[in-house]
Amino acid sequence: MPHARYDQRVRALVEVRGGPDDWEEAQRCFEEHGWPVRGFSTETGGEPPRGPALDPDPEARVYEIEVRLFGAAKACDRGAAHRVRKAMRGARLEAYVRFAEPIRRDREMFSHWRVVDSARHRARPPHSWRRSVSRLALRCGWYDAGGVVSGHPRQALRLARTHTPQIAGAGVRPLDGRWRGTVRYWPEEETEHRLFHAVSWSLLTAAALVFAAGRSGFAWWFWVVVAGLGAAGGVRAGARLAREGRRFGVVTVLLLMAFLTASGLGLVDGEGHGWTRRQILMTALVLGVVSGLWLLVRQWSWGEWVAWAVPLVATLALSSFLAAGSVLHALYADGLSLSPDDLEVPAVWQVLAAAKLLTLLSPLLVVPAWWGIARHRHHSYAAPGERLNVALNACFFLLMLGVVTLQALDSASTAVNRTTEAAERGDDPPSYFGVEPEWTCVEPAVPLTRLSGEGPHLSPKRPYLSFGVTAGTAILWDRTTHEPLKLQSSQIRLTPAKSGTTRCPTPTTGAS
Repeated sequence: MPHARYDQRVRALVEVRGGPDDWEEAQRCFEEHGWPVRGFSTETGGEPPRGPALDPDPEARVYEIEVRLFGAAKACDRGAAHRVRKAMRGARLEAYVRFAEPIRRDREMFSHWRVVDSARHRARPPHSWRRSVSRLALRCGWYDAGGVVSGHPRQALRLARTHTPQIAGAGVRPLDGRWRGTVRYWPEEETEHRLFHAVSWSLLTAAALVFAAGRSGFAWWFWVVVAGLGAAGGVRAGARLAREGRRFGVVTVLLLMAFLTASGLGLVDGEGHGWTRRQILMTALVLGVVSGLWLLVRQWSWGEWVAWAVPLVATLALSSFLAAGSVLHALYADGLSLSPDDLEVPAVWQVLAAAKLLTLLSPLLVVPAWWGIARHRHHSYAAPGERLNVALNACFFLLMLGVVTLQALDSASTAVNRTTEAAERGDDPPSYFGVEPEWTCVEPAVPLTRLSGEGPHLSPKRPYLSFGVTAGTAILWDRTTHEPLKLQSSQIRLTPAKSGTTRCPTPTTGAS
């Protein structure tokens, strides 16, 4: 089915060879893709739609079509030509794109006005304070008579008086300030584009200054130069964002840069906690991957979604999401010589751990994200129908898989090291996605010789790290031997301990 939405329009001359049957097939192909046919040459080799530039050929017909496609405005003519060639190859037709040019429209944003009843407004008392109140009432819509018009001031007034004859002496009041200037306002999407550039350059400046902090030599100069380039780009973007008020745009961007830089260096936070280099890199990676994937999926048709995207997403969501959350817990448990079944983690923390793991998996999505960005920019190597180096992409995918695996292992091992270090000092260990070990005194309810479990010998005088009770088994961890101790919960009594260095009370039973 034709795409109902598109970003760009490109006028293209397509020469189709092969005779009337192939011409009809090409025309059907254009209609299936939602490309309107604006004209074509006759079967007798008549003049093409754009003049006699091409030699007449009785076996060829030249179509003038309008290609509608997603993507950026830059190089959209090249992207349209690639799409037409792909469609013709898929239909097994001999066709050539002889000319392509983007269709650009210089949109003018007219000022908007509200129709008012001028007769009521003019019938105001002569007192100055009442005139001020009347002007305020006019601005607040007290004299509005219904209807909105757009155009220059005189045009708006003529439109209001022509199309609202039931209002005697109809007038207008402005709803915006565009009527004061003479420049043309760019479209709304262009405003978003320029705002994105201003914020991006500001973020680059702040991130570069964070990387420059604490460095010296070449690294310091490099990041300072990057920050300077980012500041220059931000000032230029601010000037383009506020066409008539350049000072306002530049000052706004400079203030934004100062705020982001102060936040990154920890000057805004009272505790002095700023951005870390790892946080900046991971944030940039995640934002780039999300943007690339969005640019990719927005170009999919409903047929592509229904055919494989929706079943794949549903399968991953139902069968792998919660399972993915247990990966980090399993690595954490293995680092403490525990099994994954020894840790009872609430479902909420399973989901959060899954989100963390998916964040670590974001480098794996660099390839499809790059594909989406390349298609949006109409790069030749990412155009539809162009062959890619599959082996290179496969190697890159495996490389990123190895990097993500190392990151997951590093996350779990870091948590294990913090837990063991805190245990050796006797401090409270940190939590890890719902796993909250705490110091516990263990008092046996039966003689020590009758305790059933596994692990080192129980010493009731010192506290143990408790990971909770799972399936009737108390999961303990001995900071002396660095080994787990699993005991039947029915044979012991657990009481909280203040720290790992405190001495537990002497048990009243189970000593013998």
